[in-house]
Amino acid sequence: MSAVIEEAVTPPSPAPRAFLDVRDLRVHFPTDDGLVKSVDGISFQLDRNQTLGIVGESGSGKSVTSQAILGLHKGTTARIEGEIWLDGEELVHADADDVRRLRGSKMAMIFQDPLSALHPYFKVGAQISEAFQVHHPDASRQERRDRAIEMLRRVGIPNPDKRYDDYAHQFSGGMRQRAMIAMALVNDPSLLIADEPTTALDVTVQAQIIDLMVDLQEEFGSAIIIITHDLGVVAEIADDVLVMYGGRAAEYGPADEVFYRPEHPYAWGLLGSVTRLDRVREERLRPIPGTPPSLISVPSGCSFHPRCPYASRVGARCRTDRPDLEETTADHLVACHLPPADRATIFRDEIAPTL
Repeated sequence: MSAVIEEAVTPPSPAPRAFLDVRDLRVHFPTDDGLVKSVDGISFQLDRNQTLGIVGESGSGKSVTSQAILGLHKGTTARIEGEIWLDGEELVHADADDVRRLRGSKMAMIFQDPLSALHPYFKVGAQISEAFQVHHPDASRQERRDRAIEMLRRVGIPNPDKRYDDYAHQFSGGMRQRAMIAMALVNDPSLLIADEPTTALDVTVQAQIIDLMVDLQEEFGSAIIIITHDLGVVAEIADDVLVMYGGRAAEYGPADEVFYRPEHPYAWGLLGSVTRLDRVREERLRPIPGTPPSLISVPSGCSFHPRCPYASRVGARCRTDRPDLEETTADHLVACHLPPADRATIFRDEIAPTL
């Protein structure tokens, strides 16, 4: 009697719930010193016309997450698992050419340092024109030039027809950032990722860049991910906030919940280290003790437990069991072993009065 061997069939993933749906994303890098777990199980959703702020200390995995969405790790030694759905298309397992086709047209990125991102030997306008040409190969030279000048004008660069022929070093820091935004938006992408877009800019220029991004979002209807250390920027423009620590999510939810009713001790530490201008502060800012963990040897259990002043209230569980994100209120998720009632009491009695 012949045996019939049936091939195992992987059940299809549920349909994406949002324009951008990131599911259990893991990005690990093998090195001579060990496996670097830069991102170790991140999930979040983002709709059009919405802004997600990703915050955390350096080395928490923020930029690696954004680069994975853009497919910039394809062709490298990175080990990528999970799913990234963009407008119904899955990107992690997609062909590199298919992701490249989407990059610049459906999704784009504003990099942290425009002086490094802009080529010093080519005119700024020519670089914007080239970004347009990649996705519009039939456009004439004049059409490409006109499109670049139009985008320079829309991001607020004066005399764009003349600045088209200038080089990056002839632009100020704020103008270079505006030129980067023009390049990112030249193909009307539906997803815009801004990685520290206001770093090294003075406060006035920072405000101008943030206002520009908000105005352009209203115009283009883009979904925006903003990665920053500046919690003030996130509080101003973000609809949702993802707090990352050690490559994982510590807290995730609506901005109002995370800023005004935070529940994770790491989020308390971040907020406690920010200067408030709307009230008189009677004590010094409190830095988070210790340093971020090495992503090669992330502490067992809760990765924040070596720096957490409340770990002793839970005991060994913080050192042995890794907490999962659990919903505390509507759409507000926290990864912490402290009981919700204890977190509420600590925040009310100890944290809120000092913020």
